[in-house]
Amino acid sequence: MLASFLITFREGLEAFLIVGIIISYLGKLQATKYNKYIYLGVTLGVIVSLIIAYIFQVVLLGIDDANLKHYLMIGILLFATIVLSYMVVWMANQSKNIKGEIEENLNNLVTTGNILGMVFLAFLAVLREGFETVLFFSSLSLSQNITMQDGAIGGGLGLVLSVILVYLIMKGAKNIPLREFFKWTGLLILIIAGGLFGSAVSMMQASELLPTFVPVVYDISGILDDRGLFGTFLRALFGYNSSPTLLHLLSWSSYMIGAIYLWRKTYSAK
Repeated sequence: MLASFLITFREGLEAFLIVGIIISYLGKLQATKYNKYIYLGVTLGVIVSLIIAYIFQVVLLGIDDANLKHYLMIGILLFATIVLSYMVVWMANQSKNIKGEIEENLNNLVTTGNILGMVFLAFLAVLREGFETVLFFSSLSLSQNITMQDGAIGGGLGLVLSVILVYLIMKGAKNIPLREFFKWTGLLILIIAGGLFGSAVSMMQASELLPTFVPVVYDISGILDDRGLFGTFLRALFGYNSSPTLLHLLSWSSYMIGAIYLWRKTYSAK
């Protein structure tokens, strides 16, 4: 539930921040008559995101062929790892300029009266985050056996809190350290992505796409089993494995070293 909360909180904050910037800037331009088109774009973005979620959960994950489903699960986990990692780095690089770019685009749209462009601007902001959220939820449910109820509770809390935070920001709460927020939540998301990548490696070993003779490095199931109460929590959030193979451990370690290096380099750049 904590992983789903973190993902929807961050994704919701990004989407609602963009929408908030749009609405706020329309007010400065005295063009609030266009607000309804922004809300239309947001609504369409939510609807299309739900359709994508339906496709993932009902169509793709309902495949009867066990081998095809297994390969599909591996593909989704690897794709989610790439998107998660890219999202963190992209947000770190773009966070300083995104407000100015949105206002410049919106100013051009208002000047030309491009209503369709305004709808698409809001639609794209919501759809991008909605697609990422669907992808991450699917990946977590595949690799960590998170129930729909736990995912819905955590996701709902994350969205509610992101709306409240964006409301405070738009009302002038300038002392909220957004850069620090994105920095440290970004690190947590990279850790989650590392867990997804480790799960993908384990699945590839199970399907013999990767060597299966690699020995188990250690087994601490007797101390902290990844199928126990606390172990399941660690597995869901960090991809914890109480008896990893050497290949799994090396793959996970390599990803984390590279990801943390990029994370530190990106946020330390002036």
